[in-house]
Amino acid sequence: MNNDTNAQAIANDHVVGINYILTDKDGKILDQSEGEPLEYLHGHHNIIVGLEKALEGHKVGDKFKVTIPAKEAYGERDPERIFDVDRADLGSAGEPKVGMMARLSTNQGMIVARIIEVSSEKVVFDANHPMAGVDLTFEVEVVSLRPGTKEEIAQGSLHSSCGGDCHSCGGCH
Repeated sequence: MNNDTNAQAIANDHVVGINYILTDKDGKILDQSEGEPLEYLHGHHNIIVGLEKALEGHKVGDKFKVTIPAKEAYGERDPERIFDVDRADLGSAGEPKVGMMARLSTNQGMIVARIIEVSSEKVVFDANHPMAGVDLTFEVEVVSLRPGTKEEIAQGSLHSSCGGDCHSCGGCH
């Protein structure tokens, strides 16, 4: 049996480490691994679907650039996820300001939304992911690859793979 990781190709249930630079269509850097590779369990929806598809079959040492359409990244912008709330209904959570993030209780449960407009009577929220509607370009280098452990595969992720944020590891959907 050959355990040479250079011979292995990325496939489901493998732990993959990548360095990446994420840019928008204008080349503006949105995120990057900055020398600390992103590690994730492949095939378990731990990163955006388009990037996971693009990584399939690659090997350690491979470098490539790929543009992921919005629908395979964080989805298209949904106008129905933009809504207003009467200021009186917000309670005493402090003065709302454009750009603030808020956790709101809705009929569908708790959501996180960004304040995009404030008036004397209403606050307008946007619950779309900040990168929704954006085609994303990744420059990727595969830096590590190993089979996932039974525990990692059973839980569908790595304990340390994501900091719980909304960046490229897909923390927010």
